[in-house]
Amino acid sequence: MKLFDGGKAPNPRRVRVYLAEKGIAVPLVPVDMGQFEHKSEALSERNPLRQLPVLELDDGTVLTESIAICRYFEELHPDPPLFGEGPLGKALVEMWQRRVELNFLFPVAQAFRHLHPAMREWEVPQVAEWGEANKPRALAFLRHLDRELAGRPFIAGDGFSVADITALVAADFMKPARIAVPDGLESFKAWHARVSARPSARA
Repeated sequence: MKLFDGGKAPNPRRVRVYLAEKGIAVPLVPVDMGQFEHKSEALSERNPLRQLPVLELDDGTVLTESIAICRYFEELHPDPPLFGEGPLGKALVEMWQRRVELNFLFPVAQAFRHLHPAMREWEVPQVAEWGEANKPRALAFLRHLDRELAGRPFIAGDGFSVADITALVAADFMKPARIAVPDGLESFKAWHARVSARPSARA
């Protein structure tokens, strides 16, 4: 088994943080996305979409998409549960994971991809108007999240989950996307400090 990893990119980081929370060691194959190694023939054969991360199992089976990879390991190693417990707990984690991914991580990533000069060769064409349009979308969800976090320690409830991992990665990616966290939002900031203090956040 080996995991083709993309360094600081959000989706590869999501998987590394998840694995660190679980205490699972998987051999990493570093892929330099800055040098377009994710578009190499070797990676394209494993994932024709030429995206990371890519998990290759011992029998040659390939899994892509960060949450799908995490779900695979969740089935193998259910403790500690990061996708919720029981019917309601699992549904709440799924709901919040989806909300965070679509309304926070996605717009932050779009702002980065369409506005950052380093992405000119990646996004062809870069559409600056689309990048700018995604900034207020991310901030609107951040304000919503701040209100939700006023009543609980983690995004989907009392326990840390994959929804927190996705939100942590999105929050940290705001800096390269050049989106500033607004003043106030004390509940969000307290949550971010808590999850950033977890050893897994350094993965």
